Amino acid sequence: MDHAGPSAVLPLRPLTVGEVLDAAVTILRDHARGLLPVAAVLAAAEQLALAPVRRWAHANPPGYLPEFDDLGRFWPVLVVGAATEAFVLCLLGGPASRAAGATLLGQRLSVRALLDPRGARLPAVLLVALAAAGIVFVAALGGPLWAVGYGLVGLAVPALILDRVAPLRALWRGVALALRGGMRAMGIRLLGGGIWLALRVALALGGITALEAVGLGNPAWSAVIGALTWSLANAVAYPTLACLDAVLHLDTRMRTEGLDIRLSRAGVPLRPSLLAVDR
Repeated sequence: MDHAGPSAVLPLRPLTVGEVLDAAVTILRDHARGLLPVAAVLAAAEQLALAPVRRWAHANPPGYLPEFDDLGRFWPVLVVGAATEAFVLCLLGGPASRAAGATLLGQRLSVRALLDPRGARLPAVLLVALAAAGIVFVAALGGPLWAVGYGLVGLAVPALILDRVAPLRALWRGVALALRGGMRAMGIRLLGGGIWLALRVALALGGITALEAVGLGNPAWSAVIGALTWSLANAVAYPTLACLDAVLHLDTRMRTEGLDIRLSRAGVPLRPSLLAVDR
Protein backbone atom coordinates (compact mmCIF):
# COMPACT_ATOMS: atom_id res chain seq x y z
CA MET A 1 0.00 0.00 0.00
CA ASP A 2 1.34 3.38 -1.05
CA HIS A 3 0.76 6.30 1.30
CA ALA A 4 0.27 9.46 -0.69
CA GLY A 5 -0.90 11.92 1.92
CA PRO A 6 -4.20 13.79 1.73
CA SER A 7 -6.32 12.79 -1.26
CA ALA A 8 -7.01 15.32 -4.01
CA VAL A 9 -9.43 12.86 -5.63
CA LEU A 10 -11.63 12.53 -2.54
CA PRO A 11 -11.01 15.56 -0.33
CA LEU A 12 -12.43 15.65 3.19
CA ARG A 13 -15.50 17.68 2.24
CA PRO A 14 -18.79 17.11 0.43
CA LEU A 15 -18.39 16.93 -3.34
CA THR A 16 -20.30 18.50 -6.19
CA VAL A 17 -22.05 16.26 -8.72
CA GLY A 18 -19.26 16.81 -11.22
CA GLU A 19 -16.62 15.98 -8.63
CA VAL A 20 -18.44 12.77 -7.71
CA LEU A 21 -18.49 11.62 -11.34
CA ASP A 22 -14.86 12.63 -11.89
CA ALA A 23 -13.73 10.88 -8.70
CA ALA A 24 -15.32 7.61 -9.81
CA VAL A 25 -13.42 7.67 -13.10
CA THR A 26 -10.16 8.66 -11.39
CA ILE A 27 -10.42 5.85 -8.82
CA LEU A 28 -10.97 3.36 -11.64
CA ARG A 29 -7.97 4.75 -13.51
CA ASP A 30 -5.76 4.50 -10.42
CA HIS A 31 -6.86 0.92 -9.70
CA ALA A 32 -7.48 -0.27 -13.26
CA ARG A 33 -5.02 -3.17 -13.05
CA GLY A 34 -7.11 -4.74 -10.32
CA LEU A 35 -10.64 -3.74 -11.26
CA LEU A 36 -10.70 -4.12 -15.05
CA PRO A 37 -9.68 -7.81 -15.23
CA VAL A 38 -12.29 -8.74 -12.62
CA ALA A 39 -14.88 -6.69 -14.49
CA ALA A 40 -13.98 -8.36 -17.79
CA VAL A 41 -14.51 -11.84 -16.32
CA LEU A 42 -17.84 -10.86 -14.76
CA ALA A 43 -19.01 -9.11 -17.95
CA ALA A 44 -18.19 -12.20 -20.02
CA ALA A 45 -20.00 -14.44 -17.53
CA GLU A 46 -23.04 -12.16 -17.75
CA GLN A 47 -23.10 -12.54 -21.53
CA LEU A 48 -23.13 -16.33 -21.15
CA ALA A 49 -25.95 -16.12 -18.61
CA LEU A 50 -28.05 -13.91 -20.90
CA ALA A 51 -27.52 -16.08 -23.99
CA PRO A 52 -30.45 -18.50 -23.47
CA VAL A 53 -32.85 -15.66 -22.61
CA ARG A 54 -31.83 -13.80 -25.76
CA ARG A 55 -32.31 -16.92 -27.90
CA TRP A 56 -35.80 -17.39 -26.47
CA ALA A 57 -36.63 -13.75 -27.20
CA HIS A 58 -35.28 -13.94 -30.77
CA ALA A 59 -32.78 -11.19 -29.93
CA ASN A 60 -30.13 -12.23 -32.40
CA PRO A 61 -26.41 -11.42 -32.28
CA PRO A 62 -24.36 -9.42 -32.70
CA GLY A 63 -26.57 -6.47 -31.73
CA TYR A 64 -29.17 -8.46 -29.76
CA LEU A 65 -31.88 -6.06 -30.91
CA PRO A 66 -35.50 -7.23 -30.79
CA GLU A 67 -37.63 -8.14 -33.77
CA PHE A 68 -40.17 -5.36 -34.16
CA ASP A 69 -43.03 -7.78 -34.80
CA ASP A 70 -42.29 -9.63 -31.54
CA LEU A 71 -41.34 -6.94 -29.02
CA GLY A 72 -43.25 -8.65 -26.21
CA ARG A 73 -40.70 -11.44 -26.03
CA PHE A 74 -37.87 -8.95 -25.58
CA TRP A 75 -39.15 -7.64 -22.25
CA PRO A 76 -37.77 -10.60 -20.22
CA VAL A 77 -34.33 -9.87 -21.68
CA LEU A 78 -34.44 -6.37 -20.22
CA VAL A 79 -35.71 -7.62 -16.86
CA VAL A 80 -33.10 -10.35 -16.53
CA GLY A 81 -30.40 -8.02 -17.84
CA ALA A 82 -31.26 -5.44 -15.19
CA ALA A 83 -30.95 -8.09 -12.47
CA THR A 84 -27.63 -9.46 -13.75
CA GLU A 85 -26.25 -5.94 -14.00
CA ALA A 86 -27.20 -5.24 -10.39
CA PHE A 87 -25.54 -8.51 -9.35
CA VAL A 88 -22.29 -7.72 -11.18
CA LEU A 89 -22.16 -4.16 -9.84
CA CYS A 90 -22.49 -5.46 -6.29
CA LEU A 91 -19.67 -7.97 -6.79
CA LEU A 92 -17.46 -5.22 -8.17
CA GLY A 93 -18.58 -2.98 -5.33
CA GLY A 94 -16.36 -4.90 -2.94
CA PRO A 95 -12.97 -4.00 -4.44
CA ALA A 96 -14.27 -0.64 -5.67
CA SER A 97 -15.26 0.28 -2.11
CA ARG A 98 -11.85 -0.72 -0.81
CA ALA A 99 -10.24 1.44 -3.49
CA ALA A 100 -12.45 4.43 -2.69
CA GLY A 101 -11.92 4.06 1.04
CA ALA A 102 -8.16 3.94 0.62
CA THR A 103 -8.28 6.97 -1.68
CA LEU A 104 -10.21 8.98 0.90
CA LEU A 105 -7.54 8.10 3.46
CA GLY A 106 -4.78 9.28 1.13
CA GLN A 107 -3.60 5.80 0.19
CA ARG A 108 -3.40 3.73 -2.97
CA LEU A 109 -3.88 -0.02 -2.82
CA SER A 110 -1.71 -2.42 -4.76
CA VAL A 111 -3.48 -4.99 -6.95
CA ARG A 112 -2.74 -7.67 -4.37
CA ALA A 113 -4.18 -5.57 -1.53
CA LEU A 114 -7.21 -4.58 -3.60
CA LEU A 115 -8.12 -8.20 -4.39
CA ASP A 116 -6.97 -9.77 -1.12
CA PRO A 117 -9.83 -12.03 0.06
CA ARG A 118 -8.97 -11.27 3.67
CA GLY A 119 -11.39 -8.62 4.81
CA ALA A 120 -13.27 -8.73 1.49
CA ARG A 121 -16.31 -10.33 3.18
CA LEU A 122 -17.02 -12.35 0.04
CA PRO A 123 -19.91 -14.48 1.41
CA ALA A 124 -21.64 -11.35 2.72
CA VAL A 125 -21.07 -9.51 -0.58
CA LEU A 126 -22.59 -12.46 -2.44
CA LEU A 127 -25.67 -12.40 -0.20
CA VAL A 128 -26.14 -8.67 -0.72
CA ALA A 129 -25.59 -9.08 -4.47
CA LEU A 130 -28.28 -11.76 -4.69
CA ALA A 131 -30.68 -9.63 -2.68
CA ALA A 132 -29.98 -6.57 -4.83
CA ALA A 133 -30.47 -8.58 -8.03
CA GLY A 134 -33.79 -9.86 -6.70
CA ILE A 135 -34.96 -6.36 -5.80
CA VAL A 136 -34.04 -4.97 -9.22
CA PHE A 137 -35.63 -7.98 -10.97
CA VAL A 138 -38.96 -7.43 -9.20
CA ALA A 139 -38.78 -3.66 -9.75
CA ALA A 140 -38.01 -4.14 -13.46
CA LEU A 141 -41.15 -6.22 -13.86
CA GLY A 142 -42.98 -2.98 -13.14
CA GLY A 143 -41.37 -1.13 -16.01
CA PRO A 144 -40.35 2.35 -14.84
CA LEU A 145 -40.13 1.05 -11.29
CA TRP A 146 -36.78 -0.38 -12.38
CA ALA A 147 -35.29 3.06 -11.75
CA VAL A 148 -36.43 2.94 -8.11
CA GLY A 149 -34.92 -0.48 -7.50
CA TYR A 150 -31.69 0.37 -9.28
CA GLY A 151 -31.34 3.68 -7.49
CA LEU A 152 -31.84 2.22 -4.02
CA VAL A 153 -29.55 -0.82 -3.95
CA GLY A 154 -26.24 0.71 -5.04
CA LEU A 155 -24.88 1.77 -1.65
CA ALA A 156 -25.44 -1.56 0.11
CA VAL A 157 -22.06 -3.12 -0.68
CA PRO A 158 -20.10 0.04 0.22
CA ALA A 159 -21.97 -0.01 3.55
CA LEU A 160 -20.97 -3.64 3.96
CA ILE A 161 -17.28 -3.07 3.15
CA LEU A 162 -16.59 0.41 4.46
CA ASP A 163 -19.04 0.66 7.35
CA ARG A 164 -18.44 -2.98 8.38
CA VAL A 165 -22.09 -3.73 9.12
CA ALA A 166 -23.98 -7.02 8.73
CA PRO A 167 -25.55 -7.87 5.32
CA LEU A 168 -29.16 -7.15 6.32
CA ARG A 169 -28.21 -3.86 7.93
CA ALA A 170 -26.06 -3.01 4.89
CA LEU A 171 -29.11 -3.33 2.62
CA TRP A 172 -31.22 -1.12 4.88
CA ARG A 173 -28.43 1.39 5.42
CA GLY A 174 -27.74 1.58 1.69
CA VAL A 175 -31.39 2.44 1.03
CA ALA A 176 -31.40 5.02 3.82
CA LEU A 177 -28.26 6.72 2.51
CA ALA A 178 -29.62 6.74 -1.05
CA LEU A 179 -32.75 8.57 0.15
CA ARG A 180 -31.01 11.21 2.26
CA GLY A 181 -30.71 14.80 1.15
CA GLY A 182 -33.68 14.67 -1.18
CA MET A 183 -32.58 11.35 -2.74
CA ARG A 184 -29.36 12.97 -3.92
CA ALA A 185 -27.29 9.77 -4.10
CA MET A 186 -30.13 7.93 -5.83
CA GLY A 187 -30.45 10.67 -8.42
CA ILE A 188 -26.71 10.77 -9.15
CA ARG A 189 -26.61 6.98 -9.42
CA LEU A 190 -29.38 7.09 -12.00
CA LEU A 191 -27.57 9.90 -13.82
CA GLY A 192 -24.34 7.91 -13.94
CA GLY A 193 -26.17 4.77 -15.00
CA GLY A 194 -27.90 6.62 -17.82
CA ILE A 195 -24.67 8.18 -19.07
CA TRP A 196 -22.86 4.86 -19.12
CA LEU A 197 -25.81 3.03 -20.66
CA ALA A 198 -25.66 5.40 -23.61
CA LEU A 199 -21.88 5.12 -23.83
CA ARG A 200 -21.74 1.34 -23.76
CA VAL A 201 -24.54 0.98 -26.30
CA ALA A 202 -22.62 3.35 -28.56
CA LEU A 203 -19.34 1.49 -27.95
CA ALA A 204 -20.84 -1.94 -28.55
CA LEU A 205 -22.84 -1.07 -31.65
CA GLY A 206 -19.97 1.03 -32.97
CA GLY A 207 -17.58 -1.88 -32.51
CA ILE A 208 -19.94 -4.26 -34.26
CA THR A 209 -20.36 -1.84 -37.17
CA ALA A 210 -16.59 -1.41 -37.46
CA LEU A 211 -16.02 -5.17 -37.56
CA GLU A 212 -18.68 -5.60 -40.22
CA ALA A 213 -17.17 -2.74 -42.25
CA VAL A 214 -13.82 -4.52 -42.49
CA GLY A 215 -15.41 -7.83 -43.42
CA LEU A 216 -15.36 -9.49 -40.02
CA GLY A 217 -19.13 -9.64 -39.66
CA ASN A 218 -19.42 -13.26 -40.79
CA PRO A 219 -22.77 -14.64 -39.53
CA ALA A 220 -20.98 -17.72 -38.25
CA TRP A 221 -19.08 -15.52 -35.82
CA SER A 222 -21.93 -13.18 -34.94
CA ALA A 223 -22.49 -14.65 -31.47
CA VAL A 224 -18.80 -14.38 -30.62
CA ILE A 225 -18.55 -10.84 -31.98
CA GLY A 226 -21.69 -9.77 -30.11
CA ALA A 227 -20.59 -11.26 -26.80
CA LEU A 228 -17.08 -9.85 -27.16
CA THR A 229 -18.13 -6.29 -27.98
CA TRP A 230 -20.78 -6.10 -25.26
CA SER A 231 -18.38 -7.66 -22.75
CA LEU A 232 -15.67 -5.11 -23.53
CA ALA A 233 -18.11 -2.19 -23.24
CA ASN A 234 -19.45 -3.48 -19.93
CA ALA A 235 -15.96 -4.25 -18.64
CA VAL A 236 -15.32 -0.49 -18.62
CA ALA A 237 -18.78 0.69 -17.59
CA TYR A 238 -19.35 -1.71 -14.68
CA PRO A 239 -16.26 -0.90 -12.59
CA THR A 240 -16.82 2.82 -13.22
CA LEU A 241 -20.35 2.52 -11.87
CA ALA A 242 -19.13 0.46 -8.91
CA CYS A 243 -16.61 3.20 -8.10
CA LEU A 244 -19.42 5.74 -8.43
CA ASP A 245 -21.43 3.84 -5.82
CA ALA A 246 -18.49 3.86 -3.42
CA VAL A 247 -17.86 7.58 -3.93
CA LEU A 248 -21.56 8.35 -3.43
CA HIS A 249 -21.54 6.36 -0.21
CA LEU A 250 -18.59 8.29 1.21
CA ASP A 251 -19.91 11.64 -0.04
CA THR A 252 -23.32 11.01 1.54
CA ARG A 253 -21.70 10.11 4.83
CA MET A 254 -19.68 13.33 4.74
CA ARG A 255 -22.81 15.32 3.98
CA THR A 256 -25.10 13.73 6.55
CA GLU A 257 -22.90 12.09 9.20
CA GLY A 258 -19.86 14.35 9.40
CA LEU A 259 -17.45 11.68 8.23
CA ASP A 260 -15.08 14.36 6.96
CA ILE A 261 -15.03 16.06 10.38
CA ARG A 262 -14.45 12.75 12.11
CA LEU A 263 -11.48 11.90 9.92
CA SER A 264 -9.97 15.38 10.08
CA ARG A 265 -9.97 15.19 13.87
CA ALA A 266 -8.60 11.66 14.02
CA GLY A 267 -4.99 12.67 13.36
CA VAL A 268 -2.58 10.60 11.32
CA PRO A 269 -2.11 7.96 10.17
CA LEU A 270 -5.68 7.43 9.05
CA ARG A 271 -6.84 3.80 9.15
CA PRO A 272 -9.68 1.97 7.35
CA SER A 273 -11.18 1.09 10.72
CA LEU A 274 -12.03 4.80 11.16
CA LEU A 275 -14.61 4.44 8.38
CA ALA A 276 -16.62 1.83 10.28
CA VAL A 277 -19.85 2.92 11.95
CA ASP A 278 -20.90 2.04 15.49
CA ARG A 279 -22.57 -1.32 15.56
